[in-house]
Amino acid sequence: VCVILKPPTSPQKFEKPQHDRTSNSPSDLQIQTSQIMGSIQLGIQHAVGGLASKPERDLLMQDFMTVETTVFTSDGSSQTPAHHYSEFTFKTYAPIAFRYFRDLFGIQPDDFLISFCSSSLRELSNPGASGSIFYLTADDEFIIKTVQHKEGEFLQKLLPGYYMNLNQNPRTLLPKFFGLYCYQCNHKNIRIVAMNNLLPSIIPMHQKYDLKGSTYKRKANKSERSKKSPTYKDLDFLEHHPEGIFLEADTYTALVNTIRRDCRVLESFKIMDYSLLVGVHNLDQESRETRAGKDSDTEQQTSDKGLQRNRSINRHKLVAHSTAMESIQAESQPIDHQGDVPPGGIPARMPRVNGSSYIGYHRHSTKLQTEEEIRTYLEVNSARWGLRIRSSSWFLRPEVSGIHG
Repeated sequence: VCVILKPPTSPQKFEKPQHDRTSNSPSDLQIQTSQIMGSIQLGIQHAVGGLASKPERDLLMQDFMTVETTVFTSDGSSQTPAHHYSEFTFKTYAPIAFRYFRDLFGIQPDDFLISFCSSSLRELSNPGASGSIFYLTADDEFIIKTVQHKEGEFLQKLLPGYYMNLNQNPRTLLPKFFGLYCYQCNHKNIRIVAMNNLLPSIIPMHQKYDLKGSTYKRKANKSERSKKSPTYKDLDFLEHHPEGIFLEADTYTALVNTIRRDCRVLESFKIMDYSLLVGVHNLDQESRETRAGKDSDTEQQTSDKGLQRNRSINRHKLVAHSTAMESIQAESQPIDHQGDVPPGGIPARMPRVNGSSYIGYHRHSTKLQTEEEIRTYLEVNSARWGLRIRSSSWFLRPEVSGIHG
């Protein structure tokens, strides 16, 4: 089992970068998307690479609200290289602050740029319900997620609190943010956030769940269930795992303590609409598929490489890519994985199933400013959720998640 948190997302209808409406050719649309992503990679390379040559200094409050703007002309300039894309403007938000975060996560500038800029980014085929589009780096380490203007502003305002939380609470399962940018071209604004990859694609998730601790209308619809990799909900979890998921006592305690700390942080940010994301990797099913020859040679080789990567996990070295197990056992000794258990997995027991799970938060950034707004929100939604709410106890309670010690 592994614990993973999904970053703050606000309900939105973010449309895919709009392409030239004069052509409906799929190849033309692909070229447009390729040019946009290539421009974004160029912007990231310039922003991160240029900052790496500057001396480090202490982080100041004004660094959280700084915005650097660079114009990339096709012919290049004294500050930017020539390129074959359309002229565009690239904004980098809080560059000094995000450099601090990358350093804190143990990410070297060269490694970051190799991951983001050495190969084309791959669009994930199953985007989130928020409407955001996700792009994955070729090495499976990082994700770029599109965000709306308000969400980007909200994230930037959270940075001082995010900084304080990371310094006080290294055992966090909250998302790890590495950069916030905006690409502007032909009156288009595409805002993106660079973050850690929560569910590694090299490890197949045989089941995924989005849990809120409520059963009212919490069942995946027919359309979702028909997908190759559906995301189930609370009623589906109760049906599939009526006895829940069982963890070792020490692991359970560490996990619950981490979730409680993270929920307090979300509460302090006035963020309440979030859920628990659980991915189940079934070792028995994987073994059966392997024996039956259902995995292609290419997929098997990719999986083997991933499983062999750093069997002994060092938190200080890989904190940027930390899994749930690394996060909840941040002060423990390096974890040695036995057999074919994927690195960083939290072993779990389910009746008649030998598996491991990936657990984390999927959060929508619903921000409520005042006590009156919170009270109104609860009164309106408590009946819809089928819940009785006492005081401020609407935040996720581990005991309702179906995870036991």
